[in-house]
Amino acid sequence: MGTLAEAIRQQAYTIYPIIQPADYPSLKTINFYLIQREGGLALIDAGVDSDSCMGRLEDTLKQAGADIRDLDAILLTHHHEDHAGLVPRLLEIKDIPVYAHRDAVPRLKMDRNFLEMRLEFFMRLYREMGCGEMGAERFARLEQTLRKAPQHALQAEINEIGEGDQIFGFEVIETPGHSPDSITFLDAAGRTAFTGDVLISGSSVNAIIDPTPNGSRLPSVSQQRRSLERLAGLGADILYTGHHEPIRIITGLVSDRISRMERKCEKLLKLIGSGISVPARITEAYYRDLYRTQFPLVMSEIIGHLDYLEEQGKVTKTMSDGVWHYQNA
Repeated sequence: MGTLAEAIRQQAYTIYPIIQPADYPSLKTINFYLIQREGGLALIDAGVDSDSCMGRLEDTLKQAGADIRDLDAILLTHHHEDHAGLVPRLLEIKDIPVYAHRDAVPRLKMDRNFLEMRLEFFMRLYREMGCGEMGAERFARLEQTLRKAPQHALQAEINEIGEGDQIFGFEVIETPGHSPDSITFLDAAGRTAFTGDVLISGSSVNAIIDPTPNGSRLPSVSQQRRSLERLAGLGADILYTGHHEPIRIITGLVSDRISRMERKCEKLLKLIGSGISVPARITEAYYRDLYRTQFPLVMSEIIGHLDYLEEQGKVTKTMSDGVWHYQNA
């Protein structure tokens, strides 16, 4: 990707990558992008909420001969804090239109009804998956999020975009799995796409369990697989991602990630075949210490893969004393 000072010229616009060092254990950078077209300036994603990240954005705007008041749009690939972090700061300076998928809206606005539904969803889910005390710790954090929601809610109108929409010269492609609201911005003519966290070079991407607006469980791993296949079929030569280097060998990396999914499924079938039937115990056996240190992520991964195996008819489940038990079909 090069240094912060480098800009990449496309047919009709210039891309200014903004690269923030990441504090996350498995990620080296947090990337977002300033797009300069004739007569317009937009951000794709908005980094993390930090003075350092804000400074990098301001420096990049100077290189483009602009400042924050010149921004015309903020386009979000999804709602996660390392992609929408600077939005509140930017809106304090200028009322910039924000565009995101409709499923991002209740998450960005921290809608109380949605958060209450989501809390009930996870309380039921973790009970049924046999998580015990680890589930109880997670409930406490979700309740804290609910209490602090007014402090963190995005106080702005969000313009909803979805599959097939055109915005700032890009086509919107829905690519859920990592999050329900994940979207890709495609420049078909320039054979370029901005993909957020759907696919990352040098790091795996978690397919994260979350509820639909009506409280049912999304098939995150199935969604992630379909989204990866969509990326491989876009006809793009380069994917600009939310972390690490841009991806140029797209089909090869997609094939690798799908193969990893299938290998994980085979390992899970072996664990279930050995007599471990409760999802929490399957997760603990698979991830060992990470079950306690990264509980939400690893639990989400296993539940998603169990759902995927169930869709394929490779496992079945029965409930006993309010807990699901899985068996190989």
